Amino acid sequence: MTEPPPSTFPRVRSGNLTSDLDITAEELRQLLDLAERVKRHPERYRLALRGRILSLLFEKPSLRTRMTFEVAAKQLGGDAILNTGPVGGREPVEDVARNLERWTDLIVARTFSQETVDALARHARIPVVNALSDLYHPCQALADMQTLREQWGVWRGHKLAFVGDGNNVAHSLMLDAARLGLDFTCITPPGYEPKPEIVAKAREFAVETGALIEVTNDLDEGLRGAGAVYTDVWASMGFEHEAAERARVFAAYQVNRELMAKALPGAYFMHCLPAHREEEVTTDVIESPVSLVFEQAENRLHAQKALLLMLLDGPAH
Repeated sequence: MTEPPPSTFPRVRSGNLTSDLDITAEELRQLLDLAERVKRHPERYRLALRGRILSLLFEKPSLRTRMTFEVAAKQLGGDAILNTGPVGGREPVEDVARNLERWTDLIVARTFSQETVDALARHARIPVVNALSDLYHPCQALADMQTLREQWGVWRGHKLAFVGDGNNVAHSLMLDAARLGLDFTCITPPGYEPKPEIVAKAREFAVETGALIEVTNDLDEGLRGAGAVYTDVWASMGFEHEAAERARVFAAYQVNRELMAKALPGAYFMHCLPAHREEEVTTDVIESPVSLVFEQAENRLHAQKALLLMLLDGPAH
């Protein structure tokens, strides 16, 4: 079957992905379906965004996010230009936005503050994508949901357990899981739970899908019935000054063989990378046959291609 031209792809009605909340549940499913098709038949999309240029604004270091957006743009017939350093450091964020909208077609922003992403979206007349902020990591969650469906076939009836800091990755995973019908439990040390307002929003979505969204400090309770176990670094970028204290607090939450045994037999291991081996996860777990970390990394490319196709309206004219 021939793929339809880009102008007939589903659209993201909000026009942005500043957070996971910018796309509806139906758009989320459509995006993941498209990501699956793009992965299977990349040759069909080689000119889909011919002449389109992405602005990459990166305040934080990056391997997967930068490379996958650059490769995605080029493999879809477009290109990407990187600018590093503080957004709004030399001039107001609104001026940055109004310059970039005149030169490029879409802004990808990897920032310390969610407010920077939101400000870009308020002032730019082109789509803005959150490539990581202090509150959300929506592009990572898209790839993770694609990876889990590849393993299970469906989301409903399965459980994902996140172990560690209730951070931006946990927020995005929770919001997407709730809308897709995937049970989700966030297991943290006391005081490191995800933001209550984001948990409340996820539970609101879960009313429609039947997903169970839980937050607990208890590893045994939280891991019971989990078919996948996910963790992230204990001190995210911007929290390095807390690394020593977090290492002490999170020690009991290290994902090792003993912890994995609390989940279902054969449960998958997931990590957004980069991983600090022998800290939040042991090497034997990340290198085990149940580890999906590199499948997740690969799917960043395919999920982001689908996102670009849905945010842009085909080749430049």
